[in-house]
Amino acid sequence: MSTSTSTKALIGFLLAGTVGVIIFLFVHLSSDPGRPISIRSGKAAACTKGQKCLPEVSYTDTSGRVYGAKDLEGKVVIVNFWATWCKPCLKEIPDLSRVYEKYKDQGVIILGILTDNPDSSQLLNFQSDHDMSYPVVRSNSDIMVSFMYPESLPTTFIYDRGGREVFSRVGAVSEQALAQVLAPLVAQKR
Repeated sequence: MSTSTSTKALIGFLLAGTVGVIIFLFVHLSSDPGRPISIRSGKAAACTKGQKCLPEVSYTDTSGRVYGAKDLEGKVVIVNFWATWCKPCLKEIPDLSRVYEKYKDQGVIILGILTDNPDSSQLLNFQSDHDMSYPVVRSNSDIMVSFMYPESLPTTFIYDRGGREVFSRVGAVSEQALAQVLAPLVAQKR
């Protein structure tokens, strides 16, 4: 290997490392886990600049249904990042399914963003074995970049009918915690 090639490889490696450190610092310094949850009742206002808003990416579930910005407009959206190997994820799946069944007719959608890559038959069996009733979306680069690559699983975000983030949690979330957050959101006018 020539010196020129070695130098280029070293520069590429250093640049990639620097970008990684910058992303890591941005994610860690921009999150505020102590931020109180504030949920307003009444009419949902549209998400505006300066607020954390539901990313406008396409979410295609494993049955082929596409959830775009227009499909999610006026809905309460729960985005849950998970993996089939994740023990806390397995613990919360029944709670998410019960919440989905209870609230889906009231304008609530849950999108389970799958971060690992089982083949289609393995995933279908997994969904059946765990009674997953809500849509499962395989992660892609657009989704992962839009949510700044959640570093821990499970991670859950909830958005009101105006597309504003009103809740986020790293770690398993219970049916009771979800119901507490969803009650005033479901009451919002569309």
